Amino acid sequence: MTSKIEFIQRMQSRTKDFALRSIRLFRALPKTEEARLIGKQYLRAATSVAANYRAVCRSRSKAEYFAKLSIVVEETDEALFWLEIMIAAEILPEVKLKSLVEEATELLAIFSSARKNTIINKKAMANSTIQ
Repeated sequence: MTSKIEFIQRMQSRTKDFALRSIRLFRALPKTEEARLIGKQYLRAATSVAANYRAVCRSRSKAEYFAKLSIVVEETDEALFWLEIMIAAEILPEVKLKSLVEEATELLAIFSSARKNTIINKKAMANSTIQ
């Protein structure tokens, strides 16, 4: 079982690695107009995941934590969307994007679960103060 600090450090490392891999992907995109436009959208979302996760780790309150984590969930989902668009539009073959799609999917599941647990904890705290 990992400690909270180890988990946070591992997630910071994973999100940073995801951002760096996304930068390398952007550099390798075909030099077409649609690849450039979609690539920029993807790059913005993918790098935002890492930056906003760092902000989550510095949250000063539960409300701020929840708000910032919600941004991370949205940006991760958006990055996944742009990867799916790249595949569907045949900008790059699915095989080349497979590992990034898998990582984005895993990160989205982790962040969504953390946000859901925060919602559950907020409801439990609200119910305990009402009684």
